Amino acid sequence: MTKLGTPAAPLLGAELERELERLLAVPAFEPSPEFRSQALISDASVYGEAERDYEGWWGRQAAELLDWMAPWHTALDQSDAPSYRWFVGGRLNASYNCLDRHVLAGHGDRVAYHWHGQAGEERAVTYGELLGEVQGLAAALRARGIGPGDVVGIYMPMVPEVAVAMLACARIGAPHNLVFLGSSPQTLHQQLSFSEAVALITVDGAIQREGTFRAVKQEIDPVLAELPSLHTVIVRPHRPAPAPMRTDRDLWWKDAVAAGGGECPPEPLDAEHPLYLLYTSGSTGKPKVVVHSTGGYLTGVHWTSKYVFDLKPQSDVFWCTADAGWVTGHSYSVYGPLMNGVSSLMYEGAPDQPHRGIWWELVERYRVSILYAAPTTIRSFMSWGAELPAAYDLSSLRLLGTVGEPINPKAWLWYRTVIGGGRCPIVDTWWQTETGAILVAPLPGVSATKPGAAGRPLPGILPEVFDDDGDPVLEEQGALVLRRPWPSMLRTLYKEDDRYRQTYFGRFDDRSYFGRFSEPAYYVGDVARVDADGHFWIEGRVDDVITVGSERLPSARVESAVVAHPKVAEAGVIGLPDRQWGQVVCAFVTLIGDTRGSTRLEQEIRDVVRERLGEAAVPRRIVWAVDLAKTRSGKIMRRLLRNMAYGLDPGDVTTLRDPRVIDDLERSFAAGADSVS
Repeated sequence: MTKLGTPAAPLLGAELERELERLLAVPAFEPSPEFRSQALISDASVYGEAERDYEGWWGRQAAELLDWMAPWHTALDQSDAPSYRWFVGGRLNASYNCLDRHVLAGHGDRVAYHWHGQAGEERAVTYGELLGEVQGLAAALRARGIGPGDVVGIYMPMVPEVAVAMLACARIGAPHNLVFLGSSPQTLHQQLSFSEAVALITVDGAIQREGTFRAVKQEIDPVLAELPSLHTVIVRPHRPAPAPMRTDRDLWWKDAVAAGGGECPPEPLDAEHPLYLLYTSGSTGKPKVVVHSTGGYLTGVHWTSKYVFDLKPQSDVFWCTADAGWVTGHSYSVYGPLMNGVSSLMYEGAPDQPHRGIWWELVERYRVSILYAAPTTIRSFMSWGAELPAAYDLSSLRLLGTVGEPINPKAWLWYRTVIGGGRCPIVDTWWQTETGAILVAPLPGVSATKPGAAGRPLPGILPEVFDDDGDPVLEEQGALVLRRPWPSMLRTLYKEDDRYRQTYFGRFDDRSYFGRFSEPAYYVGDVARVDADGHFWIEGRVDDVITVGSERLPSARVESAVVAHPKVAEAGVIGLPDRQWGQVVCAFVTLIGDTRGSTRLEQEIRDVVRERLGEAAVPRRIVWAVDLAKTRSGKIMRRLLRNMAYGLDPGDVTTLRDPRVIDDLERSFAAGADSVS
């Protein structure tokens, strides 16, 4: 792989702070001529081509990127909108597109996954080996009477076998229902009960974040007994732990594979056949179960993986740091990189275990070239100091990505400068569980990037920002909507088609919104603004807007202002009730390195926010925090911050990266005092 320039000496301390301040004044960063010359897409004409005929353009992508077992005859059927159907009549198989075709093309010896375990183990799994394991497990499932339409649950850590389980299900047409291993047994029961899963694939034991063993099978056994539809449980040995086995239901992985007989041809499936179910809690209300199709989902994920990340299978090592339990892990840890035939790094552990430099050690060891991570994790690295990554050779990196929530400009610039050495483009990506694939992001060989902005919509995607009356606005905050369908969009909510239509397409129904355009528009639920250059700035969820007097302040915008202070690593803001203003801003703040909170620092932070956003945004309460309430996928759970501040039960915190942080935040909040300046 050609390196993009010679890495400069790392910037540290005051020199780094001066450089970040200087870069904050740079309005946009163009792709370097060197990167552009090597990029898969370096011509902006792709946008116009897709805009002239987006249905035909997506049809060409599907035909060129995927192998079809039977051709489709209609790219998009809108006859029952918003229940869209893509690539009507086509038949294909996700497992075949991820594995078989690469092996048949002579790439079976290429590494699919470099796996690094939490206890330091290493394993390389080739495409040929992965195909063999997938066929074995798929045959095992078929031998248990499982076939197209049967839901299979998966409850596993980040090990190559989680990809094996997903692709084995896809091979036989059994939609998989992955449940994040950090979820409680009660959550597992809820999800498998609702989906009426007939089988579960899990492990005997796993290591918890704090390094203790967890007897997974033993722990979940009582709730499995309460699932009448569940007739098969396959257990993969991972970490030795007690694993009670019920003879009529439970099998060890190797015994199940032996009984299956090994060979398992891929099932030709309709393009609209459900590939998987995935729960998303959203901001409020009961969880929603998103249904993704096969043909449309694979098209969107394949295209975005290839061109947003500029993937080159012969040379790249791609690391999407998301757990497979989240949609980012589905799309960009498993299906996307495997469809593209690229080598990926899969890491089982947390960003600070066994030490805070482990990510950079892995980048150096495996020569990772593309890193895709969450802004909250990046801000954690900022708080630990630039000296940590400076101790490792990160010269293999050529492109950086962010995902999960908006990234503030300071963190964006730190990522670019400290991790990317100033030479790596950053693709900040906006999408959702429901969208299946990235929708707004730079094309790194084409697009100028602005720190903190998600960028332009990808080809074929048409978002707009609307005010409360459903009118499009420019350079004003409003509701983000998507004006037309895209292949990887969710098809419905499992068992709740009416809820699907109302939640995503009913927002402006009482204002004749549907009649204004030829196609129903998708209501995202995010606050955003679009600038004069067509760049979209995502400013958080609608429920995360703080109303101070007559001003509506998106949480992400206030957090970016707080983090602009050079001593602040990250911040989470919420609204507290106030008799005069309705709400006032409360900021939970973590500081860089060994910096300690003080009255003077509070005043400095308030001055920074006042200068950038005005008086209404100034935090009336600042709470010093060691860490924030974040999920394993890196999102700040502002709902938990609000519940804690309001004295409410935080609810289930098992999806938090560290559930103990709630107790620390409660103590810090109780110890603080109101202070207005």
